[in-house]
Formats: sequence, C-alpha cells, structure tokens
Amino acid sequence: MSSKIDYKEIIKIIDLLEERKLSHFELEVEGFKIKITKIPPSSPQDSPPAIQPTPEPEENALPSESNLQEAKNDLHTITSPMVGTFYRAPDPSSSPFVEEGDKVKRSQTLCIIEAMKLMNEIESDVNGILKEIYVENGKPVEYGQVLFAIQPLP
Repeated sequence: MSSKIDYKEIIKIIDLLEERKLSHFELEVEGFKIKITKIPPSSPQDSPPAIQPTPEPEENALPSESNLQEAKNDLHTITSPMVGTFYRAPDPSSSPFVEEGDKVKRSQTLCIIEAMKLMNEIESDVNGILKEIYVENGKPVEYGQVLFAIQPLP
C-alpha cells in the first residue's frame, strides 16, 4: 500500500462502510491516520462541526409529531441516509427535482444531500405520489430524519 491515500480511496472506504453496515473504521499508514465513525440516530452524541453543521433553532424546522404519525400510518417515508445539507434542485438556477403532488417513480431523484463536499442523490424507492416535503431547501438534515412522504401506487 502506498503511503498516500487520495480522496477517491477515502470515498471507497466510506462506501464500503455503508455497504457492510459498519459504524467504525480506523487506518494508520506511515504517519497518515484516518478514523471514520458513524453515529447511530438514537445517540445523543454530537458529530464534529466539520461534518455536522449546527442548525439555527427554527419553528417548524422538523415535521410535527402529528405529521410524522400520519406519514407512518398510510404513507411511505423517505429518510436521510446521512448528515448533510438538503437541496431540492441540482443547482440554484434549476427547478426542483420534485414538487408536492408529483408522481414519482422508483429510482427517481428526489433531492441531493451534500455531505463533506460530496453531492449524494436521494432516490425514491417506491412508485407513488409525493404528498409532503418536510425539509426546506438549503437546510441541514440529520441521519434518519424524514425528508418526504409518498403515497404508494399499486
């Protein structure tokens, strides 16, 4: 193994952690050390500020308990697979990927979450009608946070 680890190799390590559902990884090679830890959603522990921005307190920033309960009862929810910043469009001058009321297909991109300068497309895993978008454009999201509610179609 070479003494230098480049950006692509780090991304491969992160992908492997996700694929294997690992929560911790450490590697030290000739003076270079990398440590990656995934904090489960039930943990009260804070992530380092470089990874998880601290949101300003806002009213209605997260969906209300009643909205979440409604979503759980008859709607399929899409949750954030990571901590990052939520974007509804590929860039500021483009239209949003989806709007409430749109028909969505499985594998259709719904949003982008930026995490550690990487743009991660979040796709629908069901065919249906988008009933609710719970996060505002440009706002931080947390792992496991509900992003969308979709009424599945048969």
